[in-house]
Amino acid sequence: MDIIDKLAEIFKEFPGIGERQAKRFVYFLMSRTPAYNENLSSLIKELKLETSQCRECFRFFLVKNSNESICDICQNQNTDHSILMVVEKDSDFESVRKSRTYNGKYFILGALVPVVEKITKSRVRIEELKKLISSPKTVFGEIILAFSLSPQGDHTDQYVREQIKDLADKQGVKVSSLGRGLSTGTELEYSDNDTLKNALKNRR
Repeated sequence: MDIIDKLAEIFKEFPGIGERQAKRFVYFLMSRTPAYNENLSSLIKELKLETSQCRECFRFFLVKNSNESICDICQNQNTDHSILMVVEKDSDFESVRKSRTYNGKYFILGALVPVVEKITKSRVRIEELKKLISSPKTVFGEIILAFSLSPQGDHTDQYVREQIKDLADKQGVKVSSLGRGLSTGTELEYSDNDTLKNALKNRR
């Protein structure tokens, strides 16, 4: 395998990128100046150095110092710590945050649960979620499951509900899902602000 194929294989690991698009990325980089590629390489290295993953909600955030392990939202006193929204990935978090319709805490599940899947705990952070819910430091009144309205998203919703049911019942926590402000098949990441507002307003 030559260098072009090796780099294309890496690009194919990106979400939504197929073989043809991966090759286009490689040829694009080949057409750029050495300075462009050096800057890109430098930014990728800096990305890992200047970001960290919150140990409470598991989202990636920019760090101000190397000892920072909790993100600004989890630390912020203005955050409504009585509500928790569970989303699939960081880009879903970004979409909800930009809509400015929600001021509670977040939890990044890490993936959706495939409809045909026996070993799910290796794919999603379900144990970490249960640990957060059962922590004496957290008292949630509501947990919102905010996944894409697709068969896989619906399956994930059902799976998470089943996994946290005993904890939620024990603590009197309401578990809700986004309402049908979202059209079936819609990914949360690509939803506009008004759609997200309606989905949150009509949650059930």
